[in-house]
Amino acid sequence: MRTAYQHRLRLTTAQEATIDGWLELCRRQYNYRLAERFNWWEQNRCDVNACPLICYLPELKENPDFYSQKRDLVNSKKLFPDYKELPSHTLQDVIARVGKTFDRWLSGDGNGKRSGKPRFKGRGRFRSIGFPDLIKPDHIDGHFIQLPKIGKIKLILHRPLPDGFKVKTAAIVKKADGYYVTLSLQDSSVPVLSPDLPTMDNTIGIDLGLKAFLVDDAGAEVAIPQFYRKAQQRLKRAQRSLSRKKKGSNRRRKAVKRVARLHLKVANQRKDFHYKTAKQLLNKGKNIGHETLNIKGLAKTRMSKSVNDAGWGTFLKILEIKAERAGLLAIPVNPNGTTQDCSSCGVKVPKTLADRWHSCPECGCELDRDHNAAINIKQRAVGHPVQALRGDRNTEPVKREARAIA
Repeated sequence: MRTAYQHRLRLTTAQEATIDGWLELCRRQYNYRLAERFNWWEQNRCDVNACPLICYLPELKENPDFYSQKRDLVNSKKLFPDYKELPSHTLQDVIARVGKTFDRWLSGDGNGKRSGKPRFKGRGRFRSIGFPDLIKPDHIDGHFIQLPKIGKIKLILHRPLPDGFKVKTAAIVKKADGYYVTLSLQDSSVPVLSPDLPTMDNTIGIDLGLKAFLVDDAGAEVAIPQFYRKAQQRLKRAQRSLSRKKKGSNRRRKAVKRVARLHLKVANQRKDFHYKTAKQLLNKGKNIGHETLNIKGLAKTRMSKSVNDAGWGTFLKILEIKAERAGLLAIPVNPNGTTQDCSSCGVKVPKTLADRWHSCPECGCELDRDHNAAINIKQRAVGHPVQALRGDRNTEPVKREARAIA
């Protein structure tokens, strides 16, 4: 099992200057290696699918892959002696990043999904440096961590490293509020848990929304915090102050940091809320059924600000990871019809977005709209016969007691 722990660093002025210098050197190396790959791609690609009998074919250049660029680091250190100050593995990690982002643009990832065209990193845009395969257990001593060519660095060990875990890699990340070290841990002794098959008794259905962040099949709601909307006025003042500053001035640099810290605070609040909500759900020891939402599509509608503020995609990723570690399942289901179909008899009851109450004319089921959707999600997650029969059951459904709209 792999996991990551992030701890805040307490650096001296000299250590900050050293790390900032390393980040700038890695940024230049990243841009140079990316430019090499772009030059090869521009000079060797051709859209012509036919040629005459007599034609001149230029000699193809060698493809600059990870290994050829790694061998060329020797020449970079001869031309620019500053690169000798960096650990070799750190520079190789920069080349590996270039190769990964370039290959995902041309070929796509394991699922065939291609990413956008890589961009060159501007000044201050390269914010992390890696130390792969260089950290040993004895390098972390109390509240200090030993890093190559920089020595001991003080860190805030707000939680101890778990027993049996091995530190694989480390990375220093520069954020708006300071420097952090991210430790990648591995434990091969953790057994693989095989979760039970989902049933009506060991599964919870949740419906994500904007009125409430989520509603489960029992009707319990988790209020949506709207961290970004609450911080809008402070962000508005900070960004207005930033727009008045002269480009390239020290005051503008300080104003950029103020805006960045505000955005970071909103992101940290949202992340903390997602983790706590996922833990609250998984503490019940049951599988979680949720919708497969088209979040990118919803983010392009008039509800884009609220959708992005809720952060459904990040929450579902956290829920999936935490459920796997707890030996449970996060089951995605098809969202089509979960709001329209009756959770009691399966009959379709059309509703508009303004209709917040589900009232079935067939069986008399009276429920909140989101509560009804959560029950349908649970039924689809476990394969309930109500969804299979679409309401063609022999037994008469029991009319549920209506509850007032909150």
